[in-house]
Amino acid sequence: MTKADYSHLVKKADLKKLKPYGDIMDDGVVQVSFTLPVPVSPEAREAAVQLAHKMGFDEAKVAAMEHAADGFSFFVIYGKLKHAIDFTKIKAVKIESEVMGREAIDNLIREELGRKVVVLGACTGYDAHTVGIDAIINMKGFAGDYGLERYEWLDARNLGAQILNEELLKKAVELKADALLVSKVVTQHDIHIKDMKDLIEKADKLGLRDKLILICGGPRVTHQLALECGFDAGFGVGTKPSAVASYLVQELVKRQNKKK
Repeated sequence: MTKADYSHLVKKADLKKLKPYGDIMDDGVVQVSFTLPVPVSPEAREAAVQLAHKMGFDEAKVAAMEHAADGFSFFVIYGKLKHAIDFTKIKAVKIESEVMGREAIDNLIREELGRKVVVLGACTGYDAHTVGIDAIINMKGFAGDYGLERYEWLDARNLGAQILNEELLKKAVELKADALLVSKVVTQHDIHIKDMKDLIEKADKLGLRDKLILICGGPRVTHQLALECGFDAGFGVGTKPSAVASYLVQELVKRQNKKK
């Protein structure tokens, strides 16, 4: 028995009027969750529905209402989003470098630079969450992608957590670093943005800004945010070590070629 072909029944997405997909194309079905600072009650349920309508949902339904804490209720809401966007007009700020394999990156460094590239990584400020910087630098890496310590032509050093910007820059001078990888996980009161901008200001005052490739990463970091803070690149959740290594090595080669 041959497998039935239902492709003729599947509606294609309208990229000029793009909506979320739930059960069928263009139904606009989404799920959202939020907490309200009121106890669980019929009034709290109705408040959640009305808020969903104000968000632009039709047919909002409360899938779950739970006690979160004294005086707080947690909701899961399903609804149909009435709005659509023109996907064909979307322009995203993104990193343009080609992601290469470890061997290809090592070969590029050897052939174009002829020396080891010094990379320092740290979780800066008072941030003590090293999972991100560990995934990028430590030898075992992340998701089957080896960390920068494994590269033959990278001298990658993980300085750990709670490294103040002054200390990181001092270490960069001492070790003649080519690139700094900054991990920012804690984001309360936008402390990650303040720390990032502070690093750039301090690097500028020391005359180091143009001598270093500055890269930032973290769960709330985007390439656009990194650029706005003065960094060269920003990487978000799920980034593999090879993506970071590819960018910084290609950028180093590009800068070297400009000097020739």
